[in-house]
Amino acid sequence: MKIDRRGSAQWRGGIKDGKGMITTQSGALSSYPYGFAGRFEGKPGTNPEELIGAAHAGCFTMALSLILEEAKLTAEFMETEATVTLEQVEGGYAITGVHLKLQAKIPGADQETFERLAGKAKAGCPVSKLLKTDITLDAVLVT
Repeated sequence: MKIDRRGSAQWRGGIKDGKGMITTQSGALSSYPYGFAGRFEGKPGTNPEELIGAAHAGCFTMALSLILEEAKLTAEFMETEATVTLEQVEGGYAITGVHLKLQAKIPGADQETFERLAGKAKAGCPVSKLLKTDITLDAVLVT
């Protein structure tokens, strides 16, 4: 099975004074603003790194749900935050890492099993496979 999903971006103007808009196929984002100030100066608007973070967090958490089900476990809740690090390196900027922070309540799971299954989800999630950077994980099982 092959599934294609689309996102698009438009840009007008120079790098610092220009303005962009991001749109997703689903309509979750429709002409949503992004630009230099939102990416590098902390101003309102989205940026590629936070979108990658949201996609990675969503993908990882969904993958873990599948892996838990295969282990006959069901999460009462899971919350994942993905921090995507953008750094200036020789030759420009690069995403140098992603840190996943997971907090979950999974009845019947012990810490060792939880960490093993979360690690399997981190390695197997399609977005993890896409990103060629160091991906770390902190997994906290809430009792």
